[in-house]
Amino acid sequence: MRVYCRECGEKGRITNTNRMSLEYAELYCQCRDATCGHTWVETLGYKHVLSPSAKTASQLSFHLSRALSPDAQQDLLAGLQGAR
Repeated sequence: MRVYCRECGEKGRITNTNRMSLEYAELYCQCRDATCGHTWVETLGYKHVLSPSAKTASQLSFHLSRALSPDAQQDLLAGLQGAR
């Protein structure tokens, strides 16, 4: 990702990122032109989906269940079998 200085138009660098959430971050930027020296904060935000994820709900459920303890996995399996 490229950022540009609003004061002189030169390329800037992102010196730090403050992630506020999965959808929003603040980017701390600095102009690369030493004679300018401008620093600023830009925001980066999620807008919308162009193509949905290839991961299905069943794949996500499987990976989440693997993070459970063995006892919790057995309880989940018993609950699913009882729901049929």
